[in-house]
Amino acid sequence: MGSYCLRENVGIMIENFVKEALLEDIGRGDLYTLVEAAVATSAKIIAKSDGVLAGQKYVDVLCRMQNIEVEWLKSDKETFIKGDVIATFSANSHAMLSSERTILDMLLHASSIASLTRKYVDIIKPYGTKLLDTRKTRPLLRVFEKYATRCGGAVNHRMGLDDSLMIKDTHLKTIEDLESYIKKAREVIPFTAKIEIEAETLWIAKDAMKAKCDIVMCDNMTPAQVEEVVTFRDANYPHILLEASGNISLDTIESYAKTGVDAISSGSLIHQANWIDLSMKID
Repeated sequence: MGSYCLRENVGIMIENFVKEALLEDIGRGDLYTLVEAAVATSAKIIAKSDGVLAGQKYVDVLCRMQNIEVEWLKSDKETFIKGDVIATFSANSHAMLSSERTILDMLLHASSIASLTRKYVDIIKPYGTKLLDTRKTRPLLRVFEKYATRCGGAVNHRMGLDDSLMIKDTHLKTIEDLESYIKKAREVIPFTAKIEIEAETLWIAKDAMKAKCDIVMCDNMTPAQVEEVVTFRDANYPHILLEASGNISLDTIESYAKTGVDAISSGSLIHQANWIDLSMKID
């Protein structure tokens, strides 16, 4: 029952998102449709650069709404190369052309994030380190953008403030006794919710572990500093998970994966993703 409700709620969120996206572009109506009657039309989306596909779930919903038949030659999470046909479409010309930009924008946005994410994943995969996204998403696009990172191979970090308790440096300024605070937190937050503490030094990380948190985030530390935290954790609190974060790029992520942390989070998966190139062609 619970998983059914979750799927149903996600489906509603996707449907509402697609409705808003169409409304944004079509507005009061596509002026093209006022001139002549619709004719039968077919089209295809062609990759003009290499990448990883994301956005299929959203385009499927759009096509159902607009009475467009779609056949996918590539699926979410699959790679494609320049020249590949991603999908073919058939519909009346009014529906097809009114939907063209929204279809492309959703695929471009999501696939660009998925493509960059896959580059990060491929680098750290040999070390068994998980790649996490962050809450650095565009307002009202969090579900969509985090879906895209999953298509690229990342694991979602928390979706919002309500699914885990993270104590960042700003929070720590308001807490006098961390151990007492965590003890009180365990009494009021959900049983399944984890507590994560952000630490910028080895000493803060040690205090966080002693206070019995679940996860320590090594924030803005060098790989050498992270290694010190890993060594202390392994010797004293092996059950606590370690996450590295803070200005981690494609050039540096491997050095962090080598430290032995359990996961690495990066906001750049989303905010540094450059758009790939996809194009719709009418047959």
